[in-house]
Amino acid sequence: MEFHKIARSGQIPEGVVRRFFAGEVEVAVSRSDGEVHAMSNYCTHLDCLLSSGRVTDEGLLCSCHGSVFDYDSGEPLHPPATRPITVFPVKEEDGHVYVGISEELAEAAMRRRASGSRRLSPPSATS
Repeated sequence: MEFHKIARSGQIPEGVVRRFFAGEVEVAVSRSDGEVHAMSNYCTHLDCLLSSGRVTDEGLLCSCHGSVFDYDSGEPLHPPATRPITVFPVKEEDGHVYVGISEELAEAAMRRRASGSRRLSPPSATS
């Protein structure tokens, strides 16, 4: 597992969610009760950005439909999401935040709903 320096500690204040990149992986990073948490940035319900969500006492709240994900396991605590999000190990050292990314975690975090699943089909070419 490789740890990526993604931010200065001060860039992740208490109660705030921010988006960062660890290599190619988009990560939602938050701080709750002084602890930094890193999760995949896409809700497993409809791919909404978790970095636009909110920190709650229970977990990370998706702003689109209200799903809440456990900080430690990524498990959904409140519907409509039913599948967990990817959670990454975090280290905070010397005033910087590092997120651990393995090939397996990166693959899981980048797996999203089918990109065309929410789009209308293109018009047919026949008249």
